Amino acid sequence: MSRIHVYCRAVAKSAWFNNFILAVILLTAVVVGIQTYGEKVAEYKSLLFTIDQIILFIFLIEVFIRMGGHGNKPLRYFKDPWNVFDFTIVAVCYIALLFPELEGHFVAVFRLARVMRVFRIIRTIPKLQLLVNVLLKSIPSIGYIAILLSVIFYIYATMGVFLFKYNDPVHFGNLQLSLLSLFRIVTLEDWTDILYINMYGCDHPIWGYSYESGCTTPYAMGGLAVAFFVSFVLIGTMIVLNLFIGVIMNSMEEARYDVKRRDHFMRMSKEYRSADDELDILLEKVDALKEDLENAKYRIRKKTQREKPG
Repeated sequence: MSRIHVYCRAVAKSAWFNNFILAVILLTAVVVGIQTYGEKVAEYKSLLFTIDQIILFIFLIEVFIRMGGHGNKPLRYFKDPWNVFDFTIVAVCYIALLFPELEGHFVAVFRLARVMRVFRIIRTIPKLQLLVNVLLKSIPSIGYIAILLSVIFYIYATMGVFLFKYNDPVHFGNLQLSLLSLFRIVTLEDWTDILYINMYGCDHPIWGYSYESGCTTPYAMGGLAVAFFVSFVLIGTMIVLNLFIGVIMNSMEEARYDVKRRDHFMRMSKEYRSADDELDILLEKVDALKEDLENAKYRIRKKTQREKPG
C-alpha cells in the first residue's frame, strides 16, 4: 500500500476528520432550513448557493479519502451500505449541478437529495448508527406484528361500519374511514369523543346542531359501543403496539451484546498481536544471545589454541 493510501486511511479513521464532517452536516441542515423560506431569503440566494457547493465539494473529497483508504481496491468502499448511501447522495447532487436542465424534470428528486444529506449525521454518530441498525434488524419481527395488527384493524373496521355507519357516518361511513378512525383511536387521539358519539347517539343534545346534521339514522349503542372501543384500545394499543416496543428493545439488547462481543474480540486480537510482537522481540534477543555465545566459544577456542605449547 502506497504512502497516499496509508495517509487516506489514517485521515478517514481520525476523530478530527469525523468531527469536521459532522460539523459540515450540521451546516448543511442549517442551509437547507434557510432555503425553505424562499423569497424571504432571496437576497442571500447566491451566498447560500456558494455555501451549498462548498459543502458538496467537501463531501466529494470525503468520498475520495474513504475510497483511497482501501488501497488498490477502492471498490471495497461500496461494501458498506452507509458508503453507498453517501455516494448516491453526492452523485445525485452533482448530476443536478452539472445538468441543470434535468432539474426541471426531477426537481423533487434533487431537492430530496439535498435534504437527505442531513441524514448523513447518522453515519458520523455511532450511537445513532446503532439505533438505525437495530431498527433494520427488527424489521422481520415487526413485519409479523404489523400483519397481526392489520388483521385486527380490518376486523374491527368491518364491524365498525356494520354497527356505526348510520349513527356516525363521519367516522364509520365506509371501510377506509373506519380504518382511519381506528388509527386515530389506537394513537389515543380524542378516542373518547368517538366513543361517546356512538355510545349516546349522534343526535344527543351534547353534540349540538353541528354534528346532528351528519346523522342519517341516529341511535345510541350504549354498552356495545363501550365494549367495541375499549376492547380495541386494550388489544390494539396496550398489547399489540407494546409488542413493537418489546421487539425493538430485544433487538437493542442483541445489538449491545454483539457490540460487546466485537469489542472483546478486538481487544483480545490487540492483546494477542501485542503478545506476539513481544514474543518476536524475545526470540530476537535469544538469537542474539546464541550468536554472542557462539562468538565467545569461538574466541575461547582460538585463545586456547594459541596458548598451547608448540
